[in-house]
Amino acid sequence: MSAPAWASDPTRSRGRRFAEPPAPTRDDFQRDRDRIVHSTAFRRLVYKTQVFLNHEGDLFRTRLTHSLEVAQLGRSVARSLGLNEDLVEAIALAHDLGHTPFGHAGQDALNGCMAEHGGFEHNLQSLRVVDALEHRYPGFDGLNLCFETREGILKHCSRANAERLEAQEPGGIARRFLDGTQPGLEAQLTNLADEIAYNAHDIDDGVRSGLLRLEALQEVPLFERHRRQTLAEHPALDDRRLLYGAIRRMLSEQVYDLIDTTRAALAQADPQDAEAVRRLPPLVRFSEDMRGQSVTLKRFLFANLYRHPQVTRTTGRAQDVVRDLFAAYVQGDLSLPERHARRPDRHRAVADYIAGMTDRFAVREHERLTGRPWTDE
Repeated sequence: MSAPAWASDPTRSRGRRFAEPPAPTRDDFQRDRDRIVHSTAFRRLVYKTQVFLNHEGDLFRTRLTHSLEVAQLGRSVARSLGLNEDLVEAIALAHDLGHTPFGHAGQDALNGCMAEHGGFEHNLQSLRVVDALEHRYPGFDGLNLCFETREGILKHCSRANAERLEAQEPGGIARRFLDGTQPGLEAQLTNLADEIAYNAHDIDDGVRSGLLRLEALQEVPLFERHRRQTLAEHPALDDRRLLYGAIRRMLSEQVYDLIDTTRAALAQADPQDAEAVRRLPPLVRFSEDMRGQSVTLKRFLFANLYRHPQVTRTTGRAQDVVRDLFAAYVQGDLSLPERHARRPDRHRAVADYIAGMTDRFAVREHERLTGRPWTDE
C-alpha cells in the first residue's frame, strides 16, 4: 500500500547540507534515525533528568526513556495515518538532545547566564548538536541530517534566532518561523506525541515519588474519568495497578482523538503533496474538547508537581550548580575540552559544554571546582 501524497517521502527530501551518496540498505530518514541513536548526545540522555534529578531514583523518567516513549507513540500514530514512521522516530529520538542537565531548571539558569550573549534555547541547542557539536565524521561537523529531520527538531525558535538562522541558511528550516508556514506532518505529529508522553509519565513519576496523591488527581477530568472506569471494571485493584490502568486508558483516548481529528482535517484540506501541507494551518491536532482537557491537565501538573516545594528546592540547587559552573569556566583559568577551548566565542563554548553535561557529571564537576558537595538538606 502506497503512502498518501501528504506524507514525507525520503526520495523527495530537500536533502542534506553536505551531499552524500545514498546508503545501499536504508533510505535517508532511516539513516538519520541510526545516526542519532549512535550519537554521543543520545547516550547522554540516559543521565539527564525530566522532572526528578537523576540521582533521586532509578525508576523515574530520564530524557532517554522519555524520547523512547515519544518515538513509540509517534510511530503508532504515524502508522495509522500513513505518515513516515522512520522520520517521526528520528525527530522523536533527537528532539531533546540539546536539553541541559537538571531539565528546565538547568535551561532557565543557562539562559540567564547567556542573556547578554544570545540566550539559550534548548530546541535551538538540539539543532546545534546535530548540525555542529557532534564530531563523528571526517567531512563535516554534526550528523548532516536531512532537512525534514532538522525542521522537526527545531520545534520552537525565537524570531531573533530564526532571522540569524535564515541569514545562514536562506529558505531553510527557520523560514517557517518568519513567514508563518508549518513543518511537515511528521514534525507536527512528533510535537503532540511529546505532549501526550510527558503529561502521562509526569503523572506516573509524580505519584510514584509521593509528591502527587492519587486522590488529588480527581480534579483532572481526563484522568479521573479513566480512573473510575478502571475501578468499575476491577474493583479490587491496588493503587499502583489502578494508576497504570488509568494512565493507559488516558493515553489511548488522546491517541484515538488525535488520529480521528487529524484524519478529518486531512480529508477536508486534501493537500496534494507534502509541500502543500506547509502552506496550511496545522493539520495534526486534537479536537477542541481534548485540547481543553490536555490544558487542564498541564495546569494541574504545573501547580501541583512542577511547583511543589520539594521540586523547586531541588531545582534551585541545580540552578546554582549551572550558574557556578558557567562563572567558573568563563571567568577563571579553568581548561575546557580542547574542541571548546579553541573556539573564539568563550561564552557560547561554555554554554555548549555545560548543556552537554549529564546531571551527575555536572554535580561532580561543581564539587571539584567549588569544594561544595551536593546535599539533599
